Amino acid sequence: MDWIEWIILNEVPVRLSFFFGVFAVIAFWEILSPRRSLTVSKGMRWVNNLGLVFLNSFILRLLFPTAAVGVALVAEQRNWGVLNFYELPFMLSVVITIVAMDFIIYLQHVMVHAIPVLWRFHRVHHADLDYDVTTGARFHPLEIILSMLIKFATIMLLGAPVVAVIIFEVVLNVTAMFNHGNLKIPKGLDRLLRWFVVTPDMHRVHHSVEDDEANSNFGFSLPWWDRLFGTYRDQPRGGHEGMVIGIHKFREPKQVDQLPGMLMLPFIGKISDYVISRP
Repeated sequence: MDWIEWIILNEVPVRLSFFFGVFAVIAFWEILSPRRSLTVSKGMRWVNNLGLVFLNSFILRLLFPTAAVGVALVAEQRNWGVLNFYELPFMLSVVITIVAMDFIIYLQHVMVHAIPVLWRFHRVHHADLDYDVTTGARFHPLEIILSMLIKFATIMLLGAPVVAVIIFEVVLNVTAMFNHGNLKIPKGLDRLLRWFVVTPDMHRVHHSVEDDEANSNFGFSLPWWDRLFGTYRDQPRGGHEGMVIGIHKFREPKQVDQLPGMLMLPFIGKISDYVISRP
């Protein structure tokens, strides 16, 4: 059995090992070297944010038992997708898949800011009053389902190798936890890192209450798309310690940091701020 077969056969434990391992490292790093002081009870936020993560995992497993890996296996068996039309070196196909899927994530992220009905669901992610490792996985179940369907379509159109999909899922989870971490990184190191990966300081700007800042830095893993398409913003106006996290109209912890409130948030009020396409 080679390493590719081993990864495919052990996909679930591989992904869970990376998730819990990296989560523990980032959480400990946040304690040792926090970038900002938290404004809300960490215990309350973690219980509810992680509760939403487990709810989403249950719903996805119920609706899509084989998830993205299953779709990749079907595409491979039936020779669907662009990459199955050409004889490419395996590692090149893996790299193309990871970069292409990351680009789709960027486009999807812009889309959920640009379309008002989708912003309703995405604002659950933005409404968190603080910013730490748990924010990176805090999404409304309906947005998670939409994201999974877009991922399925991307895999089928690409003809993505199964192992490339597993690697992408691991990389996306790891970088989402990293760039949502409340981590203090030296400025020089941050400037270097953000040429290769989205850093916490780069992505934190995107969680500002100011709409022009919230509509910037959409990248999740690779930082290049924001620079290429003009959505890159170097720093928040108020500085990282002074900037306010969240959404102007939703500042009540019970509404935005407790699970029932998070689930109901998309159905409350009118859309008037943050959406890119607003008048």
